Amino acid sequence: MKEKVEVVLEKLRPYIMDDGGDIEFVKYEDGVCYLKFLGHCATCPMKMMTLNELFKESLVNEIDEITEVRLESEEN
Repeated sequence: MKEKVEVVLEKLRPYIMDDGGDIEFVKYEDGVCYLKFLGHCATCPMKMMTLNELFKESLVNEIDEITEVRLESEEN
């Protein structure tokens, strides 16, 4: 699963790297893909919009096993 997610993230990563951020795959569990924002994205007030509109949409559409995308901190 990690390899599938990384392929999608690599396509999207340039959009957030332009703003000084990055994203990493944390884990996949029961249909949920957990990600972690890094750099400027970690504290950006728009990170949930970015997660939902860019990463969630792409990951759910491109990887059948993924039904939800969450930030690592949401699991706590």
